[in-house]
Amino acid sequence: MSVTWIVVPGLAETPEEFGRVVELLPGEDVRVIDPWRTPISSDVDALRAAAGVEPDAEIGLVGHSIGGLAVLRWALTRPHEVSRLVLVDSSLTSETGLRAFYPGKRGDRAVRAAARFFGRAGVPQVLGPTIRRLIVRLGSMSNQDLLSKATAKARYGGETSWLLFWDELAGSWELAAEVAKLVAGPVDAIAPTTVLVATGGTSRFTAKGWLAGQQRLADRLGGAVEVLPNSAHLVHLDRPDAIATAVRRTNG
Repeated sequence: MSVTWIVVPGLAETPEEFGRVVELLPGEDVRVIDPWRTPISSDVDALRAAAGVEPDAEIGLVGHSIGGLAVLRWALTRPHEVSRLVLVDSSLTSETGLRAFYPGKRGDRAVRAAARFFGRAGVPQVLGPTIRRLIVRLGSMSNQDLLSKATAKARYGGETSWLLFWDELAGSWELAAEVAKLVAGPVDAIAPTTVLVATGGTSRFTAKGWLAGQQRLADRLGGAVEVLPNSAHLVHLDRPDAIATAVRRTNG
């Protein structure tokens, strides 16, 4: 049976960004979840439904950034469903944020109110595309954005865009705490795992501690680490070939 690969992007990312990864895997069934339609922190059933996976499909998962936490939860809680796992510069389980800003807390309510106000005032429409360009500039070494100006404006300049970003970030903290509990004890069953770690570009400033954290995570999972010194955090823009190679290797 062939593997259905499901890609879960990170915070404020889009399916279009992973176009090169898909192109490099022409013989594979690759489905990229749209975080703007299905939040990354959604439960496994919601993610599975978003990918349109058949009930008896053999699944491989690729998760970038906070998407790495989402696919890790999936692989740990339903090991019978997942036969391959690739973590791409995944968020770590220690990234649990500040409890004062957890969903429903006072800080969260304040941020959400501000996001709604700015949205109604049209601030995202003015600043959204610029923020997108800044994210790509700081997060990649290639500085090549795959989004058209129209798509960037639609995605990042919408009235509710900033509220969506905040919801995903706050949700990722609870997700990290949940996954931390899952890996705290012995991991009895998990799919063969590859961990890609970016240490180039702006990532080099925190590379030592970041790589150590990724190695600890890989050790808990019995996974193999591959360091990418020629990529910053947006690996799918800098090194889509590395992701495709990891998929093919894990698939074999």
